[in-house]
Amino acid sequence: MTAMRPVTVGPITIGGGGPLVLIGGPCAIEDERHALMTAERLATIAAARRVPFIYKSSYDKANRSSVNSYRGPGLVEGLRILRKVRETLRVPVLSDVHQVSEVDPAAEVLDVIQIPAFLCRQTDLILAAAATGKPVNVKKGQFVAPRDMKNVVDKILSKGNEAILLTERGTSFGYNNLVVDMRGLAIMREFGYPIVFDATHSVQLPGGAGDRSGGERQYVPALARAAVAFGVDALFMEMHEDPDRTLADGRPLSDGPNMLRIDDLSPLLRQLGAIRAAGDS
Repeated sequence: MTAMRPVTVGPITIGGGGPLVLIGGPCAIEDERHALMTAERLATIAAARRVPFIYKSSYDKANRSSVNSYRGPGLVEGLRILRKVRETLRVPVLSDVHQVSEVDPAAEVLDVIQIPAFLCRQTDLILAAAATGKPVNVKKGQFVAPRDMKNVVDKILSKGNEAILLTERGTSFGYNNLVVDMRGLAIMREFGYPIVFDATHSVQLPGGAGDRSGGERQYVPALARAAVAFGVDALFMEMHEDPDRTLADGRPLSDGPNMLRIDDLSPLLRQLGAIRAAGDS
């Protein structure tokens, strides 16, 4: 097996035999108050379970199913809020970029730059993110074979950046459905970089609700347990205090059906800690 190159994110080390890292937060930023509230709750829960934590929320969900769907506050306001979270709570922050023009402003705030699954083959975007020198988390596209992610790794390495994270988030399985092939975790690990498992997007039903995606959050804990038993380096989960509620204007939350309830996080982390400890023994 190729030697693992751990990735440093602020005070956190991902991979290289370190502890399981949690990456998570609401799918899309709602406002500053909500971001600070959710980040504080999640950081507190993670700290109680001794799990290093990186806050994730998107300033713009550029691939929503409908033109009328809520996308987030946008680049400028979203990055301002993420900076506030980072500085107030002293937690690293992660968000996704969609265009080359977003990369430099995002790099001034973010500790990890994320490439969305639908954009994992966009060469210019990947090269721009890699050129910042920041850790880059690339989500494997639903349409991409695990072995093909080696080409993505090579693109990032071409800019001299070795701070690479690769995330599994399910593979298209017919219409409006995803399936997780756990072999992909082992295949991508052979490239020598930390592997992240996205337990919430893996239960998404893309476009399954017509003008938005559906999801089956009841399967999130089972998939998370399986991935931790495999030995992933980090777990990615989008979480919300009330993922089934609607926004003030009546629009549904982005990815509400597959987000984990924050109240369910602590018992799940307890289970995952036990699985991780058993695997290390």
